[in-house]
Amino acid sequence: MSQPKGHPSSMPPLTEAEKQIILGKGTERPFTGRYWNTFDKGVYVCRQCGSPLYLSDSKFHSNCGWPSFDNEIPGAVKRQKDADGMRTEILCAHCGAHLGHVFLGEGLTAKDTRHCVNSASLVFMPASQAPPEKAIFAGGCFWGVEHYFRQVPGVLAVRSGYTGGTVDMPTYEQVCTGKTGHAEAVEIIFDSKRTSYEALARLFFEIHDPTTVDRQGPDVGAQYRSAVFYLNGDQKRTAEKLIGLLRQRGYKVATQVVPASTFWPAEEYHQDYLAKHPGRADCHVRVERFGLP
Repeated sequence: MSQPKGHPSSMPPLTEAEKQIILGKGTERPFTGRYWNTFDKGVYVCRQCGSPLYLSDSKFHSNCGWPSFDNEIPGAVKRQKDADGMRTEILCAHCGAHLGHVFLGEGLTAKDTRHCVNSASLVFMPASQAPPEKAIFAGGCFWGVEHYFRQVPGVLAVRSGYTGGTVDMPTYEQVCTGKTGHAEAVEIIFDSKRTSYEALARLFFEIHDPTTVDRQGPDVGAQYRSAVFYLNGDQKRTAEKLIGLLRQRGYKVATQVVPASTFWPAEEYHQDYLAKHPGRADCHVRVERFGLP
C-alpha cells in the first residue's frame, strides 16, 4: 500500500545523528552542514518525509553558518513557540520534523525573515529533477477554490491571497471595498510529474462559473471575478485553449487571462478555511464541462 504524502517511510530511515536533530530538536554545529553555503537551483525537501519545503530562490547568504531562507513553500512550514520560551521553532507541516528556528526583523532581505535550518533536516533536489511549478487562479471566494485544489494528488501546497490589484500588502477589508483592484485568488504549488497545469486549469473551470462577470453566486464585486493569472506562455496558451473548448460547447466564458503580478497571501484565518470550519458548507460545486456532451 502506498503511503500518504508526508509519511516518514517515503524517505530512507534516519541516521542516529539525524534523529538527534529531527526528532530530538537538536542543532548541528555552524558551518558544518552540507547545505550552509550551497546555492544551486532546485528545491529543498524534508529529510524525514520528502515534502518540499523551500525553493532555492528563497535561499540567501546570511553568514550564520546554517542554511538561510527568507520564504517557505506556501503551507509547508509550521511555526510554534520554542521550548525555551523565547525563539520560534519551525517544523515540517506534513510530518512535524524539527527544522530549526525563524527570526524576524534582522533586515537581511526585503522579506525581513530568516528561516535558520539544519542541513540535516533537508535534502536538496536539483532543478534537473523537475522542481515544483506554480499556478494562480481566481474563481470567486478563495475558501472553496483552495479546498478543491488541496485534494488534488500532486498538489504540494495551496494558499489563498490577493492579486491583480494596485495596492501593496492589501488587507481583506481593503479588498472587499473593491477599490484596490485585487481578485481573491489561490496560488498552487504542484509537482508536474504527478499532475499538469492543464489538469489544474480544467478543474478550475469546473469548480466555479466562468460565465459570470465580477461575481460568483451571491458574492458580487470585481474581487470575485474569474481570472487565470499566467506565469508563462505555455500557461497562457493552455488557458486560451480550454476557453476555446468551452465556447465551442456554448459557454459564454468571461474568464480573464492576464499576466501574473504580485501575489499577496491572505490573512492566516483565511488559509485552509473550510478544513478549520468543517460545519460550513462549501461555496463551490464542481460541474463537469469538458466531458462528452
